[in-house]
Amino acid sequence: MRAPNWEALVTTVLLLLLASAITGLATGLFFRVWALSLVSPATAILAATVLQTSGFGFWTGIPIVVGCLVTGQLAYLAATFHLHRGKLSMQDEIDGEPGEHRHRHIEEESE
Repeated sequence: MRAPNWEALVTTVLLLLLASAITGLATGLFFRVWALSLVSPATAILAATVLQTSGFGFWTGIPIVVGCLVTGQLAYLAATFHLHRGKLSMQDEIDGEPGEHRHRHIEEESE
């Protein structure tokens, strides 16, 4: 049995993680959260297939597939926070002024 080519194995893992991050970013920029229910299984199946054809074993591939899923979802969150960064400000709570999503004509009820 020949020794594994470590550079090729590491390159495969890094490319899978990069592809998962790009997929998560694209999903976060263009789609809503429900799209992750379609993208995540596709990512897992694709990553498992690539790892199996690259010579990874079952138990070696599981943490890599999980890492790809986590990377994709973290990239989705980063893209979503980037899109809505102006709407997530804590300044609205500090200065007492209504935020973008509050109706200015509705007064608070006082008892």
